[in-house]
Amino acid sequence: QVQLVESGGGLVQAGGSLRLSCAASGRTIINPAMAWFRRAPGKEREFVAAISWSGGSPIYADSVKGRFAISKDNPKNTVYLQMNSLKPEDTAVYYCAAKSWVMTSNVNDYFYWGQGTQVTVSS
Repeated sequence: QVQLVESGGGLVQAGGSLRLSCAASGRTIINPAMAWFRRAPGKEREFVAAISWSGGSPIYADSVKGRFAISKDNPKNTVYLQMNSLKPEDTAVYYCAAKSWVMTSNVNDYFYWGQGTQVTVSS
């Protein structure tokens, strides 16, 4: 089985920063792409950022471009989301997700999911 475990969420004031981590374990995913999604209260899960293990430029939602950065550490099987200049509208549960092959921004394309970590941004 594949397990994804997020960490690093918490409460931060607007303008602050957080760094989320997602550690993968279990079965090897073939040519994996990994992504971050988020779900705000009462809303659908939405795409945040994605990165390919094999190379290529990461992709981002327009709402986080210039503020968030996704990165990976291959030997540690870990993906990160550095979040800067946080806004109250960034408040959500953040989920790590994984799939094989091509990066996409579609929530329905991803096979494996973590349990989520809460990020709350106060005004």
